[in-house]
Amino acid sequence: MPTPPNTNLRAFNLAVQTLLKNPSQFLPHLTIPTFTHLPEQVGPSIAENLNLTAEAKAPTIRALVLDKDNTLCHPKTTTFPPQILEKLQALRTSRTSPFNGEQYPDSILIVSNRAGSHPRYDAEVRDLEEQLSALRIPVFRLPEGSEKKPFCGDEVLEWFRERGVVKRADEIAVVGDRLGTDVLMAARMGSWSVWCRDGVTEGVNPKDGRPDMNLLEKMEVWVERYLRESKGLKAPPPQGWSRQ
Repeated sequence: MPTPPNTNLRAFNLAVQTLLKNPSQFLPHLTIPTFTHLPEQVGPSIAENLNLTAEAKAPTIRALVLDKDNTLCHPKTTTFPPQILEKLQALRTSRTSPFNGEQYPDSILIVSNRAGSHPRYDAEVRDLEEQLSALRIPVFRLPEGSEKKPFCGDEVLEWFRERGVVKRADEIAVVGDRLGTDVLMAARMGSWSVWCRDGVTEGVNPKDGRPDMNLLEKMEVWVERYLRESKGLKAPPPQGWSRQ
């Protein structure tokens, strides 16, 4: 009998512990307004954002982990805004893209705390994969007994390793709208993180945030700004990543 969906109380506790003990891990390596602003060459953009030295080699990103709700689709839907589909199409068809579907078919994976996290959402998984069939972008099925983001990093890393996409976690960028799940998962698994600050909504005032944000999402935005602007912190490179 299927286990019930995992609650994410542990994720909240982890976020609090991180803020108390190692707050810089709560910060993303790269911030963009929406997924449509994701650079094709993610590694050099991260290096520029973190002001890595000229002698340092930019991160080599071979795989993308994409959140669904409020990153690719509006929450609890499977409807892709046109500009999101156009961006996915560009990443999969551009000849210079490290995520080109012909050359690197397993380089993009959707990892959601909804679709793929429990059998009750199987209809969402089928709908998503049907819409993205031409682009060959799958949805990650959370193995039975595993926990949702930010605790499934090992399982996601193994998915890419089994398909020969990456050898190390620092060849992966996790892209999503939540600091407490997407960014923290990247930190835990030793990957890079890209924060979609405005979700799927274009033209949001970054100081005000989206009008539909809940209290926890607003708190994440406030905390990120405080750590970055008032405390002068920035995200550390993944542990074990070599600059040379």
